[in-house]
Amino acid sequence: MIPLVVLAFYLPYGWGNRIAALLFIVAAVTDSLDGYLARRLNQMSALGAFLDPVADKLMVAIALILLVSDEPTLLRPFAFNPHILITITASIIVGREIAISALREWMAEIGARAKIAVSSMGKLKTIFQMTGLSLMLYRDDLFGLPVFELGLACLMIAAVLTLWSMVIYLRASWPELDK
Repeated sequence: MIPLVVLAFYLPYGWGNRIAALLFIVAAVTDSLDGYLARRLNQMSALGAFLDPVADKLMVAIALILLVSDEPTLLRPFAFNPHILITITASIIVGREIAISALREWMAEIGARAKIAVSSMGKLKTIFQMTGLSLMLYRDDLFGLPVFELGLACLMIAAVLTLWSMVIYLRASWPELDK
């Protein structure tokens, strides 16, 4: 879905952003459903366990790159430049993902990966992140609601949850890191 989201994002038509958002939502929902069904039906595989988080991180990173690379003049009017907030938020989210991925890999090497299993905080972060990105990709106001601004607010909440969950993971792994 990533190439389709990128293509739709750059379509020179007013409805391209709506298609990009819809494709992103479809990818997020089907990913969530796939994970749920795999656990529920006990249909998990090593390949799926590897590919799923990689695909998730790529989808989020590409959406963030699209939004960061967007012309600041095309963004909704703010009293301040929202582009700075988007860039900082994207940096926090991507930086945390790289750090935690490295931590998980290292913890797996020493046989302690279970200490940093996905938490409910991580799931809540993902909900805010996917909702925020979907709304920001959509961009247009809907029924008088400032969709882009609501998406940015969700993404900022996701960034806070991202940092909070990183602290939780680091605290859980600290005994192994402190050896």
